[in-house]
Amino acid sequence: MPNFSAAGATPAPGTAARLGGYCLFLDVDGTLVEFASTPGDVHIDPPLAALIERGAHALGGALALVSGRTIADLDRLFSPQRWPAAGLHGLERRDALGRTTAPSHGRSQLATARAMLDAIASQHPGVLVEDKGASIAVHYRQAPQLADSLNRMLEQLVRDLGNDFDLQPGACVLEIKLRGPNKADAIRAFLAEPPFAGRVPVFAGDDLTDIDGFAAVERVGGLSISVGNRVRGRLRFASPVHLRTFLADLLLATPTATGSGA
Repeated sequence: MPNFSAAGATPAPGTAARLGGYCLFLDVDGTLVEFASTPGDVHIDPPLAALIERGAHALGGALALVSGRTIADLDRLFSPQRWPAAGLHGLERRDALGRTTAPSHGRSQLATARAMLDAIASQHPGVLVEDKGASIAVHYRQAPQLADSLNRMLEQLVRDLGNDFDLQPGACVLEIKLRGPNKADAIRAFLAEPPFAGRVPVFAGDDLTDIDGFAAVERVGGLSISVGNRVRGRLRFASPVHLRTFLADLLLATPTATGSGA
């Protein structure tokens, strides 16, 4: 493991040359980019897109996005590139060869929940319902005073839906999702396949949904990186801007490996 400085978050001399033995897993919202009023207001600026592309090449394609967004939404954000990715907090995954796995059950129960959540949102200005297919997110960033009441209502709704569903809290969001693989499971699956296999994993995230992923990479000698103050990784940054600067310092100085995950 490179000797990263916890205070200045800078690598020891010679770290860049050794990054070819590493793989990188990146959350998106709150980690690579700041949160926006709504998920649709988030955009990937050209410098960030170029940084991710350079990172994928430098690491021989061993870079994946691990997000609460759907893979389809990640593709929209990062178009025209289609990176290896885990979406819906690990429920769906696309490997480096482009093969995708995703759940197909539970849609009828989620459709019922969507109707109820739409009714709730219609009565509470500032609440946004986002249907992701295998999960439904209720965003209240524009109505933070509703956090407790929404949590109670959605906890009851999840109980009514049955044992196949969980309520996943996040940064100003509550998400009803199918039970299944999480981000840690997705990372472990990537680590069993080329080009990630045999490499030391580094995972950057910012929220409660990333804690299991932190534990998964640390368990195999990897590095957890937290952004913001909601969770704590081995290495910590105040904001996405600080993380991106750190990644640029590392990746832009790393000799490009052969192969790419683009």
